[in-house]
Amino acid sequence: MILPMLGQSDQTALSGDVMSIISGMAGLLSGYAYIFIIAFVVSLVITPFVRKLAFRIDAVDRPDFERKEHSKPVAYMGGVAVFFGLMAAIAASYFLSWSAPVSHEGVPFAIIVGMLAITVTGFSDDVWGWDPRLKIAGQLVAAAALAIEEVGVKVAAGVILPIAKAINESLTAQDLIFHIPIGSGTLTFDLVYWVGTAIIAIFVLGGCNAANLIDGLDGLLSGVTAIIAFGLLLISLLMAVVFAPDLSSPEETTLAGARIVLCLAVLGAVLGFLPYNFNPASIFLGDSGSLLLGYCSVVVILMLGDEGLTYLVCCGLIIFSIPIIDTVLAITRRKMAGMDISGADDQHLHHKLKRALGGVKRAVWALYGMGIILTVFGVGLAAVVMLTPWRARLIYITTTILYAAVVIIAIILARRQSQTNKKPIIASDASSPPSSGDN
Repeated sequence: MILPMLGQSDQTALSGDVMSIISGMAGLLSGYAYIFIIAFVVSLVITPFVRKLAFRIDAVDRPDFERKEHSKPVAYMGGVAVFFGLMAAIAASYFLSWSAPVSHEGVPFAIIVGMLAITVTGFSDDVWGWDPRLKIAGQLVAAAALAIEEVGVKVAAGVILPIAKAINESLTAQDLIFHIPIGSGTLTFDLVYWVGTAIIAIFVLGGCNAANLIDGLDGLLSGVTAIIAFGLLLISLLMAVVFAPDLSSPEETTLAGARIVLCLAVLGAVLGFLPYNFNPASIFLGDSGSLLLGYCSVVVILMLGDEGLTYLVCCGLIIFSIPIIDTVLAITRRKMAGMDISGADDQHLHHKLKRALGGVKRAVWALYGMGIILTVFGVGLAAVVMLTPWRARLIYITTTILYAAVVIIAIILARRQSQTNKKPIIASDASSPPSSGDN
């Protein structure tokens, strides 16, 4: 579709560039392949031990035959196994970085702090049933760690600076730092930094809880996250090649390596865990896993904007669309029905598909297919804008249309439900964690 719009010489040059870029991506991937292998093996080996520990400390999800329809008790704490897989792979990346380009930085320590905070928060909820406010506090600690090290803050620059330049072309980032006199001193207020901090908090809270909401069928979140991680990996590899720093400036560094490491670590860890989590599951992710996978996904999405290229963040959000779509549908449905938006019900997208298709596996495979389509779409948009003369506004328009359609559909479905007076079934124990494997 794009090539016919270019001249013959342009098409030839573009084809040559594409082959060169694919070769560069393959070379990078081979250099980081050990990350995937370590995460996969550790997660695969440690999951049975975590399952035994979960039964020993009674971190178990028991069936209630309403929302939790599995026939026997199933262990929580699968997220702990995924966490160890991630940590092993990230630790290895610090010591085995000889195969990585010198300009590639390691995974920032703030991200590891955030992963630890999120996992401890989810684990505590799985075992002791933490108050929702404590869960939010744990997620905000993870967001604060990112903001302190400015991981993701630059996304705000891609939003604010174009607006500022539209008002006054001469404005720069320095002009958005305000010095406010207070007594004998001054208070410095960096607009880009604080807007970026707010964006980080929104992403972390939204991403963690959106992932938690779709963790309702055996293998659903694990598989969908694997698809998301693969899509983000492709964009990360493409960025690393297209926006490679000038090798003549050794002091110039990039987070390209950190993005690739995180994507491969998540992909390996969830694929190592998936054999135990697919229907019929012998262990669930629990909140420790669902919150962690949501966090890792949004961290990579935020880092796509590290160069100030906000349109790539939009591509990441398209890839992450299944959790977002289900969350929008749930919030709209519950709000219009006058329900608590944080309550539990059996009207999620995966529940509807399970009833419509007649089983857990069919519903999960259908959502895998939807995730693959969205991933191809997101990666394709990113590639088109990075490799052709198309402008980034194509992505902004596409993303806006996509989510506007989701909101409209959510409102229509909520109205239909209220008109037919079919209220969602409320869980008998709203204080218990949502089931990770209704089957």
